[in-house]
Amino acid sequence: MKLAFFLPLLLLPALIKAQTISREELIFLTADWAGERFPDGRPKIPDAVIEQARTVGLDDVWTILDSEGYHSQFDGGWKMIYDDKPIVGRAVTAMFIPARPDVEAHVKERGQQKGFKGNTNSWPIQQLTKGDVYVADGFGKIAEGTLIGSTLGNAIYARSGNGVVFDAAARDLEGLKEIAGFNALVRDWHPSFLKNVMLTGLNVPVRIGQAVVLPGDLVLTSSEGVVFVPAHLAEKVIGIAAFIQIKDKFSFEMLKAGKYTPGELDNNWPDGIRQAFLEWQHRQQGLRPMTRQELDKMLEKRTW
Repeated sequence: MKLAFFLPLLLLPALIKAQTISREELIFLTADWAGERFPDGRPKIPDAVIEQARTVGLDDVWTILDSEGYHSQFDGGWKMIYDDKPIVGRAVTAMFIPARPDVEAHVKERGQQKGFKGNTNSWPIQQLTKGDVYVADGFGKIAEGTLIGSTLGNAIYARSGNGVVFDAAARDLEGLKEIAGFNALVRDWHPSFLKNVMLTGLNVPVRIGQAVVLPGDLVLTSSEGVVFVPAHLAEKVIGIAAFIQIKDKFSFEMLKAGKYTPGELDNNWPDGIRQAFLEWQHRQQGLRPMTRQELDKMLEKRTW
């Protein structure tokens, strides 16, 4: 098993002590990110990339990440409020473990001194900004593992305008459905209240099923599951995924017209197909045509 899967456990002593890792540590862990950051050090993926991510396919994103050597960014087997409405945004992460009374008491006491209010499952909500996604490792707990209901769902949407991804459960599905624009990806729904669970990490590396997530990663869900794109790769990956969608649209039209064979379109395009693609692009409304140089560069090292 890859070392990345053990990151939350390796960091656990520091998390219990400090609850969050330092800005310096978060910058160290996301050192490949060269863009703007939030005050706590979390990478701030541009809004334009977030919006473009809403239009791409999760399968394409997974394929590009896999070709880049990132093999632990997807997890499936979820339930959603709305399968056809993707959750897209920057990750705010939380790690929960089974409660231990002495540790939980100390964590809550210090959290209250720092201004956190209520139960610890609400603390990550106070860290949310517009466009964020509350991502929680709740160790897959279902009964008494319900991290939110409709009250906290409303609080989350008010702060982020977005949804949640929980490796745990949520309750009050009908109430959550009443929050226009809100969506949730969870392991299951359950009517119980949260019990015997405590927060041990806030904006720290977490494991969500088979995926590794760092604060600031790009979250993208579909009915298939969820993929987490490292912040430093987000613009590149989403840009390629957007091109793949346009390329596929062109290919489908050419196949229907009988102009090219599947074998021709599914390989590295010769000059004739490249020129036909550029001419086709110029006829598409609302689409900025690529230059031949841009197209050649995109196809130069194709691994998807």
